[in-house]
Amino acid sequence: MSFSNREQGHAKEALLPRARDIDALVRAEHHDPFAILGPHGDDAGGQFIRAYLPDALSVQVVARDSGEELGNLEATQTPGLFVGHFDRAQPYLLRTRWAGGEQLSEDPYSFGPLLGEMDLYLFAEGNHRDLSACLGAQLKTVEGVDGVRFAVWAPNAKRVSVVGDFNNWDGRRHPMRLRHPTGVWELFIPRMQAGEAYKYEILGAHGILPLKADPMALATSLPPDTASKVASPLTVDWQDQDWMQSRADRHRPSAPLSIYELHAGSWQCELDDLGEVARQYTWHEMAERLIPYVKELGFTHIELMPIMEHPFGGSWGYQLLSQFAPSARYGSPDDFAAFVNACHQAEIGVILDWVPAHFPTDTHGLAQFDGTALYEYGNPQEGFHQDWDTLIYNLGRTEVHGYMLASALHWLKHFHVDGLRVDAVASMLYRDYSRKAGEWVPNRHGGRENLEAIDFLRHLNDVVDLEAPGALVIAEESTAWPGVSQTTQQGGLGFDYKWNMGWMHDSLHYIQQDPVYRAHHHNELSFGLVYAWSERFILPISHDEVVHGKHSLIDKMPGDRWQKFANLRAYLSFMWAHPGKKLLFMGCEFG
Repeated sequence: MSFSNREQGHAKEALLPRARDIDALVRAEHHDPFAILGPHGDDAGGQFIRAYLPDALSVQVVARDSGEELGNLEATQTPGLFVGHFDRAQPYLLRTRWAGGEQLSEDPYSFGPLLGEMDLYLFAEGNHRDLSACLGAQLKTVEGVDGVRFAVWAPNAKRVSVVGDFNNWDGRRHPMRLRHPTGVWELFIPRMQAGEAYKYEILGAHGILPLKADPMALATSLPPDTASKVASPLTVDWQDQDWMQSRADRHRPSAPLSIYELHAGSWQCELDDLGEVARQYTWHEMAERLIPYVKELGFTHIELMPIMEHPFGGSWGYQLLSQFAPSARYGSPDDFAAFVNACHQAEIGVILDWVPAHFPTDTHGLAQFDGTALYEYGNPQEGFHQDWDTLIYNLGRTEVHGYMLASALHWLKHFHVDGLRVDAVASMLYRDYSRKAGEWVPNRHGGRENLEAIDFLRHLNDVVDLEAPGALVIAEESTAWPGVSQTTQQGGLGFDYKWNMGWMHDSLHYIQQDPVYRAHHHNELSFGLVYAWSERFILPISHDEVVHGKHSLIDKMPGDRWQKFANLRAYLSFMWAHPGKKLLFMGCEFG
């Protein structure tokens, strides 16, 4: 380190930031760490360099291009704060000595703003079509340096830091830059590689300091660990060009559509000696077992219950937190992409259950993300779902609208998924869904319709038509909302199909009756034909009919064992002959 002879005294004085900046830095509350850390010109061709590295023993500056040792940064009276002045401004590395070893790397605070203004504008507008390549953790090369660019939306946070094993989970080490006015925080960490676990430490508006998983994470740690992971770009060798080109024709309304619904973690698995689950199959193992099975039965598509990462492994997966990351329980994102590729090569389509209605309250997730109700409504009468103890997405906020829209496109475009079954649409459409009088907030017109969710669903279907031609969007909608499968131009919601929950309820109620009494219930079979063409329907015998003690299909049938199977054969024959596409939950094909 050296000082200009001409202004030696001034340079020494300028080495240190203002006392209040140092105090905010030490307390990890500084809103703009780039204003004081990293390189800063001295107006004479040289530069000041400041680094805040708590627990570091010493810091040396090395020329990036030549490897020449330029000098040491001086330790200040503030533990962890190192400063220095150099006569010539040039790219540099920091050689940091710790108690456990030495580290050589570029200075994260030597890089300029990362995200483009157009990316930020489209995000704020809620219309960024490839948000998964913009926010989150992205492997990037910046100014010739490989590393990871982090970006997260937290507009009400006082400070956001990236933490992980790479910095001993110390939020003082890597505070991020806030990009006004969008509320996106960003930081480039040089030399970080794929597979690194991380979270965001967010100092909320009220001083709460949670560790949050990345809402835009493309990969996650294996539960029960809740950290996000830096993902590698997909490397799958797609061999499904013929399928993708013919998909629109395969999905025309007059084409056959027969769907096998399953839960990836329990369709088949390894059991221990006590009959308990010892291990769930990977995507590779499932491809070897599932695809031939489904193909032999004559199904055209499989529908996977949510495969996005979710906290509770004992669930079906509908309370998920990672809208962009497949669960690590079954393998990597590349493994899932290879599974879809294998399905397409066998001419089997892949539909995903997708949940834009609600999310769980886990503290590492989206709830109170930046110390405020960011992704959810602030009013519990709008933002809390009493049936499921979950929070409801505030789809009226443009950033949340765009976040969910980008999630749908992520699965359809990056993973070649053929369709999405949108879960719990009825709970999205009505503000008074499952609420008593006085427990809900009317819309701006005084009505019960959730106008923000309606706009989102219509926009979703229009965008999918444009961005993923031939992909299906299917509504699980249990009310008599009109025009669910009509186009948005006709005033409908724009879905390709709607689950016929009324047919499912009526027909199952009929078939469970003893044949002696069925003469009094024939209307339950015939009523479905009255409205069979009012929507494009899928007839679903889904997971909802075999959970919570409802018994399997065979157990629902009356009579002895022979009669039960005879009734089941008759029922499935009736289902396949009835107008509407078909869906059958795993196991229902044999009872």
